[in-house]
Amino acid sequence: MIVVSGASGALGRLVVERLLEREPAERIAVSVRDPARVADLEQRGVRVRRADYADPDSLARAFEGASRVLVVSANTVGDEAVRLNRAGIEAAVAAGAQHVLYTSHMGADPSSPFPPMITHAATEEILRGCGAPATTALRHGFYAATVPRLVTGALATGELRAPGDGPVAWTAHADLAEAAAVALTADALATDAPADTATPPLTGPEALTLVDVAALVAELAGREVRRVVVCDDAYRAGLVTHGVPAAGADMLVGMFAAARQGAFAPADPALSAVIGRPTTPLHDVLADHLAPAH
Repeated sequence: MIVVSGASGALGRLVVERLLEREPAERIAVSVRDPARVADLEQRGVRVRRADYADPDSLARAFEGASRVLVVSANTVGDEAVRLNRAGIEAAVAAGAQHVLYTSHMGADPSSPFPPMITHAATEEILRGCGAPATTALRHGFYAATVPRLVTGALATGELRAPGDGPVAWTAHADLAEAAAVALTADALATDAPADTATPPLTGPEALTLVDVAALVAELAGREVRRVVVCDDAYRAGLVTHGVPAAGADMLVGMFAAARQGAFAPADPALSAVIGRPTTPLHDVLADHLAPAH
């Protein structure tokens, strides 16, 4: 049986939908904190199990009978995130899973200025040493779903104001979900690889700077959008002034700092090869976001 954790989230839900195209529903189970959010999956024959990374007993029940488990990274950072991710991985191993997969990131680095990358690096270490017969760290490109939030102000003001950045290989959730479904069913990401492995970067088709993003927004919105670079401190102060908690502001500034170091580039062809089609360009993601405005 294949078990997908975090199946009520944006990525986890898409993984399940792609799995249902490849496997009978009775071979798929999901673990979620609130089963009511995925009641429709249960109606389609998927086994729905309540579980929380913070509750080891619930994980043992949720992962029972699993041959493969996708541990979707905890929705937090720091020591707490590592503890929760460890709980998910260890529960999968205890359940007898032969293959444990984890949603990591191409920028995973214990010295990264962007806190989630430190969490991913620590979790990859746990994964490598967990004792499962096979493990895979799915090293995702940076989620393209972040960009619409970054450009909201630009649509109103005509200026995309942010700290200095670097190229980012923005990647669509749908493409990553399809790759996870392939890995959970066909081992396509582990062919001729050691049992414990991290994938190549799974990215969209091109690495773009915010100058490029501003040009895309201008094209799609039909108005001028200028890229304006502001210093890290001023950007952070502006976020806090607008109600962003200090820790959240620090994290976002850290994202730009990591991008300047090249952590989220270059684009890699691996994801396209795995899913057997071209990956989704950021242009299409933004076009879908801006469509209601036209």
